[in-house]
Amino acid sequence: MSAPFLILETGQPVPSMRRHGGFPHWIRTAAGLERDRAVVVDVERGDSLPTREGFAGVIVTGSAAMVTDRHDWSERSAEWLREAAHAGVPIFGICYGHQLLAHALGGEVGDNPKGREMGTVEVGLSPQAPADSLFAGLPARFRAQTTHLQTVLRAPEGAAVLAMSEQDGCHAFRWGDRVWGVQFHPEFSSTHMRGYVRARADALGREGIDAHAVSRNISATPHARSVLRRFVRRFVPRTQALAVAG
Repeated sequence: MSAPFLILETGQPVPSMRRHGGFPHWIRTAAGLERDRAVVVDVERGDSLPTREGFAGVIVTGSAAMVTDRHDWSERSAEWLREAAHAGVPIFGICYGHQLLAHALGGEVGDNPKGREMGTVEVGLSPQAPADSLFAGLPARFRAQTTHLQTVLRAPEGAAVLAMSEQDGCHAFRWGDRVWGVQFHPEFSSTHMRGYVRARADALGREGIDAHAVSRNISATPHARSVLRRFVRRFVPRTQALAVAG
């Protein structure tokens, strides 16, 4: 048996969506990982960070927290991720995890000057993406699920920006050859996305955004999901992952 993946849990889904499980379950399902192929450490709730040895890779979840709040658990996680990245550990950060990785590696995170990005959006690839092992062969533009207020304002030095959207200039980056962050949510199904839009309907309304219009535009995002699956398959033998398309 190969080493399991470590999932750093940095937050919980909105209350109305917790009946579908937590982020680690959504990630395992989307990645095609059996339950025993992942170890979950809930850093937001105070779990101790493990030694970095013995894991095939690390996946960092999303969160309702803000990286700029510099919570103790978040800063400890950033230090751990920085050391792991420099040690060559494969890492994949999602939304908050993407921003936390950027912060850990010397980038800049802050409020998105273009405001909230939510729903199924079109993401475009950068010129560097076709040479990247997770993004190679994807369409030049594809749909992805998003929900965030903060963003990576400046990618870490030496990082390659791989994707962007109309509202976000850094939807994905790669640092070195084993560390990726994606602002979009590859683990979200259309059901998850609609649930988030319903939960944020009042906030969207206050910002002049029609939640019903956002919800009507939601669709499946198989290309975005394939990025997460490619990460898992790159760092674990194919026989240890479920036989899933993508």
